[in-house]
Amino acid sequence: MERLTSTQMIPDTFQGARDDVTVQLAIIWDQIKAPLIVPLLRIAVAICLIMSLMLFIERVYMGVVIMLVKLFGRKPDRRYRWEAIKDDVEVGNSTYPMVLVQIPMFNEREVYQLSIGAACGLSWPSDRVIIQVLDDSTDPTIKDMVELECQRWASKGINIKYEIRDNRNGYKSGALKEGMKRSYVKSCDYVAIFDADFQPEPDFLRRTIPFLVHNPELALVQTRWKFGNLALITAFSHLNLAVITVNLAIHLFAAKAANVSRTRDVSRGFVGCFAVNADECLMTRMQEMSLDYHFTVEQEVGSSTHAFFGFNGTAGVWRIDALNEAGGWKDRTTVEDMDLAVRASLKGWKFLYLSSVKVKNELPSTLKAYRYQQHRWSCGPANLFRKMLMEIITNKKVTLWKKVHVIYSFFMVRKIVAHLVTFIFYCVVLPATVLVPEVEVPKWGAVYIPSIITILNAVGTPRSLHLLVFWILFENVMSLHRTKATFIGLLEAGRVNEWIVTEKLGDALKGKANNKAAKKPRFRFGERLHLLELGTGAYLFFCGCYDVVFGKNHYFIYLYAQAIAFFIVGFGCVGTFVPHS
Repeated sequence: MERLTSTQMIPDTFQGARDDVTVQLAIIWDQIKAPLIVPLLRIAVAICLIMSLMLFIERVYMGVVIMLVKLFGRKPDRRYRWEAIKDDVEVGNSTYPMVLVQIPMFNEREVYQLSIGAACGLSWPSDRVIIQVLDDSTDPTIKDMVELECQRWASKGINIKYEIRDNRNGYKSGALKEGMKRSYVKSCDYVAIFDADFQPEPDFLRRTIPFLVHNPELALVQTRWKFGNLALITAFSHLNLAVITVNLAIHLFAAKAANVSRTRDVSRGFVGCFAVNADECLMTRMQEMSLDYHFTVEQEVGSSTHAFFGFNGTAGVWRIDALNEAGGWKDRTTVEDMDLAVRASLKGWKFLYLSSVKVKNELPSTLKAYRYQQHRWSCGPANLFRKMLMEIITNKKVTLWKKVHVIYSFFMVRKIVAHLVTFIFYCVVLPATVLVPEVEVPKWGAVYIPSIITILNAVGTPRSLHLLVFWILFENVMSLHRTKATFIGLLEAGRVNEWIVTEKLGDALKGKANNKAAKKPRFRFGERLHLLELGTGAYLFFCGCYDVVFGKNHYFIYLYAQAIAFFIVGFGCVGTFVPHS
């Protein structure tokens, strides 16, 4: 029997129908392109170029300011009065103000000992500090573990309180608000806040509290987050030996704790030996680059020029009177920290950022955790801007210049435009101009401006300059979710108040990696495939192919690279993969 060819198997009528559909689609495209697609795309390009200029001017402005601050600016202890609080034999510890240390946590199995141990190791008279652990955990086992840890420190003379509530209303802000209602808080003057994965150095309070004591106009002292132990990074150069060494050191110091009476000395060693996870994977290195710019430039510029910036929600000390005057904690958005900071600023209070004081913390090392975090950090500010715009405009306690700074620079450019232009321009509009050659993007908008913005962003992390290309591609991928979250916040759509606690791994991942008996995890289709990234990657890849055949601007080099980045994230091949037991 003769083999049938594909032409013989497919009826001629079907072949003709297929050709007819292709021809019809081409005719429709030609008919709508000139009167509809081209004008709309030109408008989109114009809007994107305006947003790019806004972002460019803002980045250049901050770059100039930070350069002037570093060269000629006065250090915080010269701009504000600072004197160390000294012991007085006659009056005892009463020269030290009463400080409350709050540690909110939710099912923090892997890191609760780190934060509690670090807080209990703060160098401050034990009768002048209260450690308040606000445990919203829903896992009974973890609750018991946290309570036992608090009891262990209490038995060593630490004034520590374990507080729980019967609901999770307001999430973190609700827990902090509930903690401030306790009767013993009335005796406190200041409150320091640390998330469960943060580990302050023992001298944290001694370096921050004096600014608040001697400068009554200050409401907040914010310190810098620290993601990596540079000494260990240099010494071991990404080898697993660093992980093993640090892990062993932690357990050794923890084991000694039971036999040493001086708990503060133990905590100094315990906290000092822990190296955080900036070098755990490529994704954490990308986060480090973004956050280093935020702390090195954005926070410093805000503190130096307007005495205003967004509270980072942790590693900061508030004057309780200022916190109460601003209205306390509110749960109307997922960025309760920024909400409080804006309200306090509108009351006339000033903020100080201390880059010299660093607090170790853990970066999200799984894509799932990082996506949830970025949704909250992008949706919350946009939603807060919607809620507070008129309140800022009508405020009479701050200057017009400060209002412009808060509305335009702080909210519009940094929290909204930065996300929108990154995704819409570079991942949607610019590729679309390949398909519609009648619309051209000027070279200054397509090449020069983004290049300068990228270089200015990279100054915060000089050690990662060789990763700059990867950072650009990764940031463009994440801008998809940031843009979506921004629109959700502005429109108050379905997930506007979604709050999912960022997962912390502590040493859990390292323990599983070293466990020879661990079973190979099964691939779960729904957990590791991300359709939005895959769809965007396919669109960019198609545009790249079209540019190779018909284009003249050589955009295909960028389009292929960006498409690959979207595919890698879409297939879940970034971050640390955590086996599920």
